[in-house]
Amino acid sequence: MTLPRRHNRWLSLIIFASLFGVLMLYRTGVLHRTPTEKGTAEFLLNENFQGRNAWMNIFQNHRKIGFSHTRYVKVDGGYQFDETVFMKINTMGMIQDLGLKTRGRLNADFSLASFVFEVSSGRFSFSAQGNVSDDLLTLVIDGDGTRQETRLTLTDRIYLPSGILQAAVSGNLTPGKQMAVRVFDPIAMGQETIHLEVLDQEEIHMLGQPRTAIKLSLKYKGATQLAWVDEQGDILKEQGMLGITLEKTTREEALNGIPVQPSQDLTRLASIPSNIEIADPAALQVLKAEISGIQGRAHQLQGGRQTYQAPMLLIRKERIRDSLISKETPRPDKGMAVFLKSEPLIQSDHPAILKLARDITTGADNDFQATQRILAWIQQHIQKRPVLSMPDALAVLQNRVGDCNEHAVLFAALARASGIPTKLEAGVVYLKGRFYYHAWNAVYIGEWITVDALFNQIPADVTHIRITSGTPKDQLDILGLIGTMKIHVMDGTR
Repeated sequence: MTLPRRHNRWLSLIIFASLFGVLMLYRTGVLHRTPTEKGTAEFLLNENFQGRNAWMNIFQNHRKIGFSHTRYVKVDGGYQFDETVFMKINTMGMIQDLGLKTRGRLNADFSLASFVFEVSSGRFSFSAQGNVSDDLLTLVIDGDGTRQETRLTLTDRIYLPSGILQAAVSGNLTPGKQMAVRVFDPIAMGQETIHLEVLDQEEIHMLGQPRTAIKLSLKYKGATQLAWVDEQGDILKEQGMLGITLEKTTREEALNGIPVQPSQDLTRLASIPSNIEIADPAALQVLKAEISGIQGRAHQLQGGRQTYQAPMLLIRKERIRDSLISKETPRPDKGMAVFLKSEPLIQSDHPAILKLARDITTGADNDFQATQRILAWIQQHIQKRPVLSMPDALAVLQNRVGDCNEHAVLFAALARASGIPTKLEAGVVYLKGRFYYHAWNAVYIGEWITVDALFNQIPADVTHIRITSGTPKDQLDILGLIGTMKIHVMDGTR
């Protein structure tokens, strides 16, 4: 049976770190810390490595969508690292150019001394720079006219995601060797752990010639990237999710070879087909679905409005009780402090955010009314359009445009500035016969209630299947599910 659609809108529903995260983050990998045969520094340190200058074409299912240039120059005490990436990305039918640049100073074992990370796409720009001193990383973030500084305490030496593969291949690649390395991820704005394993030798074809290469595996929250390295330590090929591969080439071929084409619609490629069409998701009170391919993340499906007993997931739509809207909301207890604080991309303590939050919510009788007003303001003032940039609340406020990520971080900033504990939630949502990866919020107004600032819903409809909840960094847990998660809807009750 064919059922009515939701309103036709520009919705990107981009994978949660923004779509460039699919390329950049799958190039690292996080799983669990495992014992190594040597210490990290000894494994990575290679005094014979003099530097490298490498060009790679970026393909998506055999279509060239971009290129990268990576350069290491040996300097006193370590290396100067530069990487430039250009891609032409298609999300929900909108084609955008995306540029990323990373510059860094690395120590002799490739650990991080300093870095600058920049993103540019259309009207959005973002940059982050950091310096390591002993066990402290000083981080400065610039996003469309805003500047903020934060300090992170480090538990170990850290490495740039873009440099860790080169660091590993510069060491002793013995099949069966495993290592775990701490990195600073400029997209997640935090420390992570890469799990790398040396597999075996394999013959591949590069530039029309057979090449013998060592195959490596890197994992990031369950998402796997493969890489092939020759005897000289040159990275010949990288392969990750959504059919994206990087292959070594010449400068001329990278810049002037096969013309760069837009990718296939990566948002749709990452989505999950539904076995049924749902006429009016907002009208459903209960959704029952069989979930598979979640790779040990069952505990993340359980809680709040979701009840999970493998393989069945039951979602009940929250009811806004009269007690939540008929009186002033009690102040949250100390346990809610983490959901009220300002974060690098959710700047709830910035003067512009604080002033707007006051203007929007002044006169509201309780937190439910304040939440409604924030939701209404975002619906009126933020244009719905795919964006390829860091989801930065201040940048969204300035540019007045964004997808689900931008709507979610701006809503979180305004709600927290209003004293309402707010989480970011990530998972999938039903749209036009498929489940798309999506981001929304949950607010505590006496109890936790879901809010979708893109779809203008409070509570959010039951086709919002939550997989992670918390901060922007937590959203990256979704990466390992892309291409593996399956949903079979059993029942939807009005």
